Amino acid sequence: MSSARKHEYEHNKLAKRLRHQVGQAIADFGMIEEGDKVMVCLSGGKDSYTMLDVLLQLQAKAPVRFELVAVNLDQKQPDFPEHILPAYLEGLGVPFKILEQDTYSVVKRVVPEGKTMCSLCSRLRRGALYTYAAEQGFTKIALGHHRDDLLATFFMNLFFHAKLSGMPPKLRSDDGRHIVIRPLAYVAEADIARYAEAKGFPIIPCNLCGSQENLQRKQVRRMMDEWERTAPGRLETMARALGDIRPSQLSDRSLFDFLALGRASDAPLPDAHAWLAGEPAESMSEARAAPAVEAVDAPARVLEIPVRLQA
Repeated sequence: MSSARKHEYEHNKLAKRLRHQVGQAIADFGMIEEGDKVMVCLSGGKDSYTMLDVLLQLQAKAPVRFELVAVNLDQKQPDFPEHILPAYLEGLGVPFKILEQDTYSVVKRVVPEGKTMCSLCSRLRRGALYTYAAEQGFTKIALGHHRDDLLATFFMNLFFHAKLSGMPPKLRSDDGRHIVIRPLAYVAEADIARYAEAKGFPIIPCNLCGSQENLQRKQVRRMMDEWERTAPGRLETMARALGDIRPSQLSDRSLFDFLALGRASDAPLPDAHAWLAGEPAESMSEARAAPAVEAVDAPARVLEIPVRLQA
């Protein structure tokens, strides 16, 4: 097999895997249904390009009819190449909208020099996109977070915020007005990088504002990369674990009724204050004292046990 044919074979194999993983995620979580109008948030990075590309492929043969509209927010960062996305989307023939909102100036004014801008920038961007989605009647908002993003968020919450939570494949926004979906929830970042390179997407780097990635996220990503290097397949195993939660094997009393487990009676259980007060319950004191008195007053008895000898 020639090098060109081998390259084409590997690309087709990768594309098929991505379509399968995205289609599986859509089916597993009910992400898209008949008549949906999906706002595909396009940042200009490899993830959102891949998401749009795969959704377009699935749309052509989907069992339901739905609409895709690519939406980008031009945040007015200096030197932003504003011509790239319109040219790319026009070439595809995809309906799109470029929103313009100067969130960059807001971030620069509010965030102290040298501090990361990503958190505030993300909140402002999300607010602008959600507002537009409500105005235009979008039923779903598609974001390009992938499997590794879901895992990294889980570990950040575990290590830095003392909670078991993450980035779900599907959620309702905090204001209750939008359903957010993540079609790449099953897709590994490495596969997205390979796919984006093979497709030649016109990537717009997210370093125009000069901000740096959150230090905690960088630490988590280094840890995950090292795990995958020393034990290939570990990230996939952990990703599957996010979908196999067993409350009775954890410690969350709101998810599993540990108090009822093995209860011998319906009598109220003492609370933590009672256990720490250092004062034994009256009923228990009496129960302990009664056998002691009987032991002193009761006559001694010898229990004879016959012994059978065998020849």
